[in-house]
Amino acid sequence: MRRLLPMAGATLALLLVTSAAQASGCIASKPGTGLSADEASAVYDCLKDALLDGYRQGDKRWIPGDYVDSFRLWERASRNPAFSPAHGGRHLLTYVNAAGARDYLRFSDSDVTMPVGTLIAAESFSVDERGRAQPGPLFLMEKVEPGRSPQTDDWFYMAVAPNGSPMVMDVISACSACHQGRFGQRGGLGYPPVEARAVPVPASGGQPE
Repeated sequence: MRRLLPMAGATLALLLVTSAAQASGCIASKPGTGLSADEASAVYDCLKDALLDGYRQGDKRWIPGDYVDSFRLWERASRNPAFSPAHGGRHLLTYVNAAGARDYLRFSDSDVTMPVGTLIAAESFSVDERGRAQPGPLFLMEKVEPGRSPQTDDWFYMAVAPNGSPMVMDVISACSACHQGRFGQRGGLGYPPVEARAVPVPASGGQPE
């Protein structure tokens, strides 16, 4: 994917395997589609060091390296990893930087205008039908200046493979068309499922609903 073309207690049994052939070494007790929140969190705890180490490897080319280095310091928008069929059947854990955190964490379903400079990151992993967990890409969205990328509602989409390589893809069809088609009424924002969301920020003071 070229950035110059803006893209649009867990009881889970985990086994650490040292074989080089097993990329993650993390084994779940059931397929990914059946994982509870606690079980998905346990898989993530097993994978999280490998995920970050992988994303940080190598030259990021058109993707700013500080996005990859710092995303875990941003605000967590997810309480736990959540299954996303739209992202290849992976579990995602979502973060948003300070520029966009307050607006994003309202999880509004309409009339959302994100500030320029908003960055959203989602690290991911998959769990196959035998419970074998594998690192997935780091997905990134950046809100840019009005008119800079009208085809994607002024979002750049980027992705880093588990080995740290920038991913090349058609960002219009692979990213923007899905986000705008499903979430156009809220500025193309995809949110974690309701049950996995961090505590929303109230629109104007008081306590969250």
